Amino acid sequence: MFECFTLIAGPCVVEEDSLNLEVARALASLGAELDLPVVFKASFDKANRARPDSPRGPGLEEGLTRLRRVAAETGLPLLTDVHEPTQAARAAEVVDALQIPAFLSRQTDLVAAAGRTGRAVNLKKGQWMAPEEMAGAVAKARAAGASEVAVTERGTAFGYGDLVVDMRTFARLRAACRCPAIFDATHSVQRPGRAGGSSGGDPEHVPALARAAVAAGCDGLFLEVHPDPPNAPSDAASMLHLEHLPALLEDVLAIREALGPGRGRPAALPG
Repeated sequence: MFECFTLIAGPCVVEEDSLNLEVARALASLGAELDLPVVFKASFDKANRARPDSPRGPGLEEGLTRLRRVAAETGLPLLTDVHEPTQAARAAEVVDALQIPAFLSRQTDLVAAAGRTGRAVNLKKGQWMAPEEMAGAVAKARAAGASEVAVTERGTAFGYGDLVVDMRTFARLRAACRCPAIFDATHSVQRPGRAGGSSGGDPEHVPALARAAVAAGCDGLFLEVHPDPPNAPSDAASMLHLEHLPALLEDVLAIREALGPGRGRPAALPG
């Protein structure tokens, strides 16, 4: 799944079938047009919302049912978050990759449960962690049996209510973890706690950060996209409008072509 440059994209949380399929069809079409592998991402539960009244999603069973419809309609592989060890095996019956949220990236039982499913595991780097610190989480997933492991950079805490992206991170992650380093351009523009206790964001910076990360050698992009971000139930302040995705992907692929094979990337991974 992560062997070549890949786009992981979709709405933050699983929504109604009409919305999920609108986004998924657009992603599948773009992937085919640009010869770009695409993984559809959406969460059945946002268990780490900042406020008790924030929408969390449809839950495990209904969320997986809706994700299954996306796969049946579009053929796209699926990725979703798990927040508890008991969710991993059930989610793995439907999705192709399990994601460990950044806040939970050091939770041994959760990472091991995801790895034991044999599915690919995408580990979000904790906002407080140096790239090298993710090596332990990667080792846990591999030891448990994950078929593939990737680490996704999503910004590092910088004081209060802000995140920064260090473009050295991708080389450092690959060197320390010996796995693909993906860039989450949408969560990286969040402004934690800046929207009345919830996360704000600066989505206008998503394209610049994505282009820079690709030039710096990331192995894929993670983007939360939506046809109507202001009315999205989760992460509305940081999502990329779906209509802006084609132009960004064209830029990204042009940068990769200009760099040429191996340029802008650290040393090759094992195998």
